[in-house]
This record gives sequence, structure tokens and C-alpha cells, in this order.
Amino acid sequence: MRIVKIHRVREEAPKVRTIFFEDELCASSEPGQFLMVWIPGVDEIPLSISSVSERLTSVTVKEVGEATRALNSMRRGSLIGIRGPFGSHFKIMGKSALVVGGGIGTAPLLMLVKKLLREGVKTTIIEGAKTHSEILFKDQLMDLHRRYGLEVKFTTDDGSYGMKGLATEAAEKIISERKYDSIYACGSEAMICKLLSLARKHNIQIQVSLER
Repeated sequence: MRIVKIHRVREEAPKVRTIFFEDELCASSEPGQFLMVWIPGVDEIPLSISSVSERLTSVTVKEVGEATRALNSMRRGSLIGIRGPFGSHFKIMGKSALVVGGGIGTAPLLMLVKKLLREGVKTTIIEGAKTHSEILFKDQLMDLHRRYGLEVKFTTDDGSYGMKGLATEAAEKIISERKYDSIYACGSEAMICKLLSLARKHNIQIQVSLER
């Protein structure tokens, strides 16, 4: 385990924060990998890596229990322990990709989208959330739209932003209209099951990040 100091904390949505720290091993991590993060005196939990730059790595955390609440209460200068990166990672396949994220499941997909765009893959991302305030990384995704042509679609359960409905409904519609070489996804099991069914129906290869 390595002890690292929190460099900064950014609020993404109600009860969702991105925590940045510096770690040499994490600098070589790939989209879809995760870390074991130790909150001193509380617990150790698995968290997806949401970004990597030359200096800083981040995890994006939603408060769902004691450990995540304790982690999100930390501020710049606080110490945490990390192990990893662990796990397999998303592999770039084909020239067109549909990326689908549900809620906090969007966290590991932001890093993937950036890699797809760097490698010249024509990419569409659909992000689903319950309501407007829970949409993650909107500004970053729209910046990638302006700079690299990323196609961005949002869905909300209550229709407060973007298309009203589920991310899988938007995915079904867009897959029926155009051809994609690959689908990448992270979210609830119900969402993943629906996307798997769509991928099989349309003969599209699919890679998903699962956690139970």
C-alpha cells in the first residue's frame, strides 16, 4: 500500500466528488482499471480510476455508505492509502464506438472516451442520470465535443435535461439508425443486460465494466 496526499477535491454533483492525488504507478493505468482505496480508520474500498494525467490521478466517489462518506469529507492535504491499479481494461477495437454510462458508472468511461478520441475513433457517449443535477462531467464532455467532435447525448429519468427516459432507450434508438463497431458501458446490471441484448441483436462487440 502507498500513502498519498490528496491534491485537490472537485464537486461533480450532490454527494459526488472527484479526488485527485499524485502517484507514479497510477500514471500508467488504463481505462477501466480500479484501485483499492484505504480511508484511515474506516475501510478499504474499490474505486474506478476516472482520470490520469502526467502528474495527477483521480477517483470519482458517490456517497453510498460510511466509507464513501468519510472519503468525500476529506480535503486537500488529507492522507489516503492506495493499492493498484488492478483489473483488466477496455481495449480499443474498431473505428466507431458507442459509450454508455449510467450514473456513477460514467466515472471510468471519461478516461476511455479521451483515449478513443486520441486514437481517432469516432465516438458517441450517452450518459444517463435520474435528474439534471446528477449528470457527471457535463462540462468536460462538452469540451471534448467542441475540440474533438465527440457526440454527446444525455438522458434523465425525469426529463429535466436531455432526452427523457433511460440511457438504454437512447442507445437502442441510435443503434437502429447507424452502425457502430463497439459498445462500451458501465452502470447498473439492468442497463448492462439490456445493452448486451442490443449488441447481440445488432452483432456489435461489447465490453462492460461490472462490479457487485
